[in-house]
Amino acid sequence: MTGPQDEHAEAAADIAAVEQANTAYYEAMERGDLEALTAAWLPGEDLTVSCVHPGWPVLSGRREVLRSYALIMANTEYIQFFLTDVGVSMTGDTALVTCTENILSGGPAEEGASLGPLVGQLVVATNVFRRTSDGWKLWSHHGSPVLAETGEEEDEVPPS
Repeated sequence: MTGPQDEHAEAAADIAAVEQANTAYYEAMERGDLEALTAAWLPGEDLTVSCVHPGWPVLSGRREVLRSYALIMANTEYIQFFLTDVGVSMTGDTALVTCTENILSGGPAEEGASLGPLVGQLVVATNVFRRTSDGWKLWSHHGSPVLAETGEEEDEVPPS
């Protein structure tokens, strides 16, 4: 028989494992490691995986999703993610991670330059994980760009 302390410890261990799986996904992207990235996603097609990169249509199916990452990695010289506002919620064998991706990236260098231009971007992301016998695996990733603030207070209601 398990008590409340055992359940709390188990939930904390699950949350830590999901956070680690989420971190491993972003680290694979930073390294350009397609093999590790592939291992981060649910295997097979039993539960169809999906992905929405900022500005892209919905990609469905493991082959299409992994092809998109191969394309991104081939055209990105440098990428680094600084994750903030990370939150994890769970129900059964499904975990939902929300976070802000503070991204610094650069494309290939132009002729004669050693580094391509670096660009910063903010993206809010939702990552859905499923528990498998091999640990927590990505089921869905959805990234949406954060629109830059203009500094104008258009929505502010003037005093009456």
